[in-house]
Amino acid sequence: MPASTPKRPRIAVLADSDTRWKWGALTAHRIAPGPSMETAAPQDAQVGPVLDGFLLRGRATPTPRQLREVGVRADSLREVTAVEFLRVMAEESYDVLVLSLVGGGVQAMLHGLKRAWDGRTSRPVVVTGYVGVVYEKLADGLLLRHGADLVLANSRQDSDRFRAVYEGVGADASAVTEVALPFLGGAPYEGENTPYTVVFAAQPSVPESRKDRTYLLDRLVEHARRHPEREVLLKLRSKPGEHTTHIEELPYQKLVQRLDPPANFRLVYGNMGEVLDRTDLLVTVSSTAALESLHRRIPTVVLTDLGIREPLGNHHFIGSGCLASWDQLDAGHRPVPDEEWVARQGVAADGSYASAFDAARERIAELLDRPGGLPPLTPYYTPATAPGYLPGLLARHHLGPDGTPLPGAPAADKEPGPVRQIVRRAARGAYRHGVQRVAPVIRRMGEL
Repeated sequence: MPASTPKRPRIAVLADSDTRWKWGALTAHRIAPGPSMETAAPQDAQVGPVLDGFLLRGRATPTPRQLREVGVRADSLREVTAVEFLRVMAEESYDVLVLSLVGGGVQAMLHGLKRAWDGRTSRPVVVTGYVGVVYEKLADGLLLRHGADLVLANSRQDSDRFRAVYEGVGADASAVTEVALPFLGGAPYEGENTPYTVVFAAQPSVPESRKDRTYLLDRLVEHARRHPEREVLLKLRSKPGEHTTHIEELPYQKLVQRLDPPANFRLVYGNMGEVLDRTDLLVTVSSTAALESLHRRIPTVVLTDLGIREPLGNHHFIGSGCLASWDQLDAGHRPVPDEEWVARQGVAADGSYASAFDAARERIAELLDRPGGLPPLTPYYTPATAPGYLPGLLARHHLGPDGTPLPGAPAADKEPGPVRQIVRRAARGAYRHGVQRVAPVIRRMGEL
């Protein structure tokens, strides 16, 4: 008789932006109980998990184009409010739940889920983490994520830092689990392409000011003029009107309209991995794309032109060997990464990436086999420990201090009708117009 097909694990992913959907969905495939997804391709429907995606309704809810660009398969995908999602979690049965949200959203869901699962004999293993480099709000973000069964750290360095924060406040640090960024991969760099291709990985909110963004754009265009034999690409995260994890008030698409760039300069969209397939030099301020590039051993530069400063995030790359300026790049400089630094960042350019998620899978398997099921979720923040902070976080998601839906919360028993959907799209469009058009004008008027 043929061997029976093993039951595919059920995993739910709740995300609030395109980047977090990418991290959450790819993480779900990497940590799914069963065979390693390095030996079974993540898109293999016969081996991979049953993946149900939920997009938390808000300003950054991904558009269909953004979801296609991520390119991760889901068996179902729908937009929900927090209250709608909690109702689904109370009624459905999953093996694993990945919360791929901003810290406040994770905290709200942990309290809401604790209430929704009250009295149940079994519940999913709850997993959360960060979509990339953690260079700000370390303590705040970590304590908001405390209470999940696994808090994933994308590198050895992050794992050490996470445990130190939890232990420093007397919180249980056993949930911290070292993994790696789930979207690393692709063929290693084997030498120069024809034409030689320089890619600048733009970020929605770094830097923020018009002056700094204009400066970077001017230098990129000037690099294209200096090197007409090269292809110079500006890799953009979103199109005008779309939002990502961070608000983009001054899109590069708008700034470039005043320029007359040479023919070898282009704007590009699409999956970052596909762009890296043809990249000879990756340049950025502090994008996680730098880690993707380093993983593939592509020459990588983190710019110092605007200083090495915490608000820019490029301070994270101190010691990497990748810090350089446009003047140096124009003169032909190619940085050499520090191997020890790279190893501590979970980049795994040495080939160890295949086993990076083993510990997480083993931990999840242990929790799923725990006699008597899993205990209730126990976040660090409670109405007793943070009475001036927690209620406001929960109220943003229409939850009371005990995790129950507040009166007047959005209906959780039906999908919005056509009129409500039109009004919602119009409201979201108005918000984006306000962010990208009105707010900058008001800010400039305030500076007069």
